[in-house]
Amino acid sequence: MHKHIRTALATAAAVALTGGLMSLSTGSALAADSVHHHEADFNHDGYGDVAYSAGWATVGGKKGAGQIVALYGSANGINAAARKTISQNTTGVPGTAETNDGFGWTSAYGDFNHDGFDDLAVSAEWEDVDGDSDGGTVLIMWGSATGLTGGTTIKDPAVSSHDKWGNSLAAGDFDGDGTDDLAIGSSASTIYVYKGGITKAGTSGGRYTLKPPIMSGSGTGPLTLTAGDVTGDGATDLVVDGFETDSQYGWNANYYVPGGASGLNSSSPVKLRPGVITDIGDVNGDGFGDIVTGEEWDTNKDGSPTVPGASDGGKVNITYGSTDGPAGGTEITQDTGNVPGGSERGDSFGGELSLGDINGDHYQDLVVGVPGENLGGVTDTGAVTVLYGSANGIDTQSGGQFFAQSTAGVPGSDETKDYFGNEVKLTDVTGDGKADLTIGAYGENTGNGALTYLPSNGAKITTTGSRAFSATSVGVSTDGYPELGGNAAN
Repeated sequence: MHKHIRTALATAAAVALTGGLMSLSTGSALAADSVHHHEADFNHDGYGDVAYSAGWATVGGKKGAGQIVALYGSANGINAAARKTISQNTTGVPGTAETNDGFGWTSAYGDFNHDGFDDLAVSAEWEDVDGDSDGGTVLIMWGSATGLTGGTTIKDPAVSSHDKWGNSLAAGDFDGDGTDDLAIGSSASTIYVYKGGITKAGTSGGRYTLKPPIMSGSGTGPLTLTAGDVTGDGATDLVVDGFETDSQYGWNANYYVPGGASGLNSSSPVKLRPGVITDIGDVNGDGFGDIVTGEEWDTNKDGSPTVPGASDGGKVNITYGSTDGPAGGTEITQDTGNVPGGSERGDSFGGELSLGDINGDHYQDLVVGVPGENLGGVTDTGAVTVLYGSANGIDTQSGGQFFAQSTAGVPGSDETKDYFGNEVKLTDVTGDGKADLTIGAYGENTGNGALTYLPSNGAKITTTGSRAFSATSVGVSTDGYPELGGNAAN
């Protein structure tokens, strides 16, 4: 999802690009992480890989052109040497780096050509295309034995009907045929799904559309798309976040769209709890994917909700999966049980989240970003909370962990507006079957951004073996405000 401020009301959703660091009211609201049937492995070496945006990097003198950095896993985790930094000036990548394209800001991985190597769909949603201002473009970088290479444009089929082609992306096997499909959003409510595989020539097995009840127009359309199997039937389902059309206020809302043999069916979408950031995974081990959504918003100063259910400091909503789809749920704040920390205005607990199995017990664990956390008098330095899955769901009573840059063993230090935890991603980058944690801090060093790696020791997340990645270390220019770590591929 985009790090531009996402307000609760559609009337306040328009975003202006600036040449500097994007300001945040309560921290960032970023790209959703969807739990796939596999983790990204671009070079098919058995180690999970991650890809992080530097969406406002200067490339060839063009400020805000954008880059994305793929970090390849190994037995020793990720390191700056084993990576590929990609822009539209990279050999084989379609297009040319241009000012404020935002290339790499949104991305999603999947094996689109079914060759065993994961591929990476990447957008530059603010790219001007054939005279269409902010028309947007989407391309696929292809996986190979040497990692990501080459690229193919997925042409916009309806240029005149919308802008920002690729403002949201999600990959999943929506029709259960064994091949990853690609869902693409824009400023319109219509979502395009490419099915049956995508070739390097840009053709697909077919294409169809769905239209959930969300608003169309500037600053609207689907804000995020999240893929995961909620019903356990082998066909990936989709959660669409946008602004609802069935109220006078246009509140933020999420809609569950089921997958099946015919693909995604939006004829009877199920409305879920609000919140922009969503992930799907089985937190209680019952075989059904659970929908976990971060609702980071505070109430208004008079105590009235900014969106239905909003609470100061933010919350995480869990909706459990079942054979029939979404079925009941619960919510978690920093005041729930023994969750580390406490709910305070501006914390943005739930501003980002990710699911993965950290300890190998077959329950998905939950990492929650708290990018607006103030610590030791340092404003918006940010933090991360780790909570573990169990037969009863996410355990809020014991085992929780809390990490900030002031935590012993974590690289760096607490600084104003680092927004540590603006992005989090659980991926098994060491190949041991346990998910490791990477963390974005897009505000580090006044908008240069940074990444932090905290591995699993087999039982929990640990600082032993931790590493930090600056923009410079991964080949991102610090001219301007690249904001490395703003988003991870979902």
